[in-house]
Amino acid sequence: MYRAGLSDLGAVLAVARRASFRRAALDLGVSTTALSNAVAKLEASLGVRLFNRTTRSVSLTDAGRTFVQQVGPALQDIHGAMDLVRGQQATPSGVLRINAFATAAREVLSPLILEYLRRYPDVHVDLVTEGRLVDVVAEGFDLGVRVADLVPSDMIAVPVSPALRYVVVGAPSYFDTRPAPQVPSDLLHHACIRIRLPNGALFRWPFELRGETVHVDVTGPITLDEAGLSRTAVLEGLGLGFFMEPDVRSEIAAGRLIPVLESFALQRPALCLYYPGRKNPSAAFKAFVALARRMTEQPNEQR
Repeated sequence: MYRAGLSDLGAVLAVARRASFRRAALDLGVSTTALSNAVAKLEASLGVRLFNRTTRSVSLTDAGRTFVQQVGPALQDIHGAMDLVRGQQATPSGVLRINAFATAAREVLSPLILEYLRRYPDVHVDLVTEGRLVDVVAEGFDLGVRVADLVPSDMIAVPVSPALRYVVVGAPSYFDTRPAPQVPSDLLHHACIRIRLPNGALFRWPFELRGETVHVDVTGPITLDEAGLSRTAVLEGLGLGFFMEPDVRSEIAAGRLIPVLESFALQRPALCLYYPGRKNPSAAFKAFVALARRMTEQPNEQR
């Protein structure tokens, strides 16, 4: 079954507007014969004549007039939508959806995302934070941010941070009545804030000991599943906490938290912005990735 394309519909509108196949053909850059054949094919598929033709004039039939009145605005809307999308290829605009875990989001928010929004105010960034590792394609995200060793192998990755370091910290009040642990096994005699992972498992604190990774299954008065809550509990002196260093950087600098076991700290790879290879990415997407790459190349200017 024949289905009219946009060019066929546009041909009818051009002939109606110019009241001439010859002049309409010139406007469209096609031959008069090709234009006439396109209109005739559309009329045959509709089973109705759209134009009255004589050797001297062309005019719309009643059916043709109704057709043009209905199709004209619809075709204008379609072309408007197409122009809008093409515009997004030239000027960053629209929505950019990003998925990250909370620590990663905090690390890239100011140097990357906020700077991006200052440069491209027509873009809206939808940043979703969650602990679980999601399929960014299946769940409708443009980009993800995760530690490098968690980025799927079929994704393109752009480093956006230095290597991350784990840190054990306690409030000064906690150490008023307890000595600081000297080796990881000392934690078994301390109150610790336990961590529940997104999959429900309890997190065992990892350390580097003589070139190997060892895990300590700590105990303590409370189990939490969010770094902000754990930080609050540790600041209140309830126990020691285990964090990625960026989560407690400001508290350590201010003296509100004291790091311990630093010589045993385990490092994780850098944070990476990652995304699937794609054809014809939007201008907003390309600009974001370009800014992320520049941030990596010139870290001192971005941080």
